[in-house]
Amino acid sequence: MNLTEQQFFDDLEKKLWTAANKLLPSLDAAVYKHIVLGLLFIKYVSDAFEERQQELKAQFQDPAHDYYMNPADYPGTYDADVAAELEVRDYYTEKNVFWVPLEARWQTLVGCAQLLPGAALPWPQAGKAEPEKMRTVGWLIDNAMEAIERENPKLKNVLNKTFVNSQIESPKLAELIALFSDTNFHATEHRGQPLNLKAKDILGHIYEYFLGQFALAEGKKGGQYYTPKAIVGLIVNMLQPFKGRVYDPAMGSGGFFVQSEDFIEQHAGLTAKNQGNKASGQISVYGQESNPTTWKLAAMNMAIRGIDFNFGPGPADTLLNDLHPDLRADYVMANPPFNMKEWWNAKLENDPRWIAGTPPQSNANFAWLQHMLYHLAPTGSMALLLANGSMSSNTNNEGEIRKRLVEDDYVECMVALPGQLFTNTQIPACIWFLTRDKANGFNLSKKKRDRRKQFLFIDARQMGYMKDRVLRDFAPADIQKIADTFHAWQQGDGYEDVKGFCASVGLDDIRKHEHVLTPGRYVGAEDQAEDLEAFADKMARLTAQLAGQFTESAKLESEIKKNLAELGYGF
Repeated sequence: MNLTEQQFFDDLEKKLWTAANKLLPSLDAAVYKHIVLGLLFIKYVSDAFEERQQELKAQFQDPAHDYYMNPADYPGTYDADVAAELEVRDYYTEKNVFWVPLEARWQTLVGCAQLLPGAALPWPQAGKAEPEKMRTVGWLIDNAMEAIERENPKLKNVLNKTFVNSQIESPKLAELIALFSDTNFHATEHRGQPLNLKAKDILGHIYEYFLGQFALAEGKKGGQYYTPKAIVGLIVNMLQPFKGRVYDPAMGSGGFFVQSEDFIEQHAGLTAKNQGNKASGQISVYGQESNPTTWKLAAMNMAIRGIDFNFGPGPADTLLNDLHPDLRADYVMANPPFNMKEWWNAKLENDPRWIAGTPPQSNANFAWLQHMLYHLAPTGSMALLLANGSMSSNTNNEGEIRKRLVEDDYVECMVALPGQLFTNTQIPACIWFLTRDKANGFNLSKKKRDRRKQFLFIDARQMGYMKDRVLRDFAPADIQKIADTFHAWQQGDGYEDVKGFCASVGLDDIRKHEHVLTPGRYVGAEDQAEDLEAFADKMARLTAQLAGQFTESAKLESEIKKNLAELGYGF
């Protein structure tokens, strides 16, 4: 993203977030997010539909195009016939554009929303007799959602049709619609500089931005559906999912899939060069999520991005009801709930997913890890976020499972993360990178070296910066440094151990530490600058400095007592 694009997004984010909060200041974020994101979704599908419609209209009038409609063939009815042709569904679905019926199109919504509740609405389905109480802006939006779902089976049961029950007054919803209408999602310049962004890019960015803001507003609950973008970006840049099947068994709002698509787009030139042909940049995404509303957020997120997805028929518990039992993915990425206690069921006792041993019934960390490992393709790689305890705990068979994972050579890299990265927990976290192929895997056409019985440890606890008083973030340079270190180690190209940051370790060294995988044990402490002051001289200097501070403290205390005595407060 260049500077102009970044400035454009910064300005747009501030405008929309500030305006939306002004309109709905009293709403709980858990309710508010479905209102705003739902409207953004309708705006997106309608804009995409209209964009395709304008493209078709130009093609119908272009003699050089296959779709050309010669006016001579339609004497007296040309405009009507063109208008009818523009309503042919196949023209849209062939380009993977959602078919948007007339009652759900944004301009229809805008026109109807400006009318007072209870007025005679010029609604395309006005032949239906609707109760007077239903004629609100909330009903209009719900009706549009239902129409979009009805006409697009892929979106069945995905959209939130709860506007009429949201208890938001019609004028407020109408103002929110006007806000999105007045926003230029087709901008071609910003501050006098050209922009090369599509409406899909802009709306997708805003959708993701609002997800992050709602996660911050909701605190702990928000973290259940949103993984900080910097962490997702770090994992994606380390795994580099250029092509293949990508799976997230705890997908939340689908952040890993979005970042994977963004990564491919950003590196399209690189992939074309390495592959010797046009960059395919194609991934297929598979996911699962147990929370119904979060499942819908993810499906909408994919639809806005134009990403084809398979999330199963609906929300379901991944560990108890695996919706993709036969999937073997090239990349598996996830941020499952940390230290889940209430997850066990007796039917899981002899589950084939427990490759390294049955996980403890009191903690699901190693259940998630082994579920992901089970779903890896023979040359697949995976990454998951877990609480730091997973690297060292010996409770309830966890130590034996970790030992088996190391001895069977599934573990590739461990990354210790800094604190305060998450909106919903202060539990220290780490990233596990595992693979089924440490012998001769491939990264595009670059062959990775044989890494059997070797392990990389990265301690990133001191990296990043405080973006505010509460949350830490990674700068792009931090992500690049960690990812470059990982790739250099994998490929045997320019890697070196750095004290306090990274270390390449053999199996024997891990055995000496009883299979504990905490990076700090292996990378050591960063070299400190040599202290040239002799110990005796330093001790004398510091002692004198301390004595001076004690004297100054006593003097200040005496002055304070004197002033208080003059005010009538004695000691």
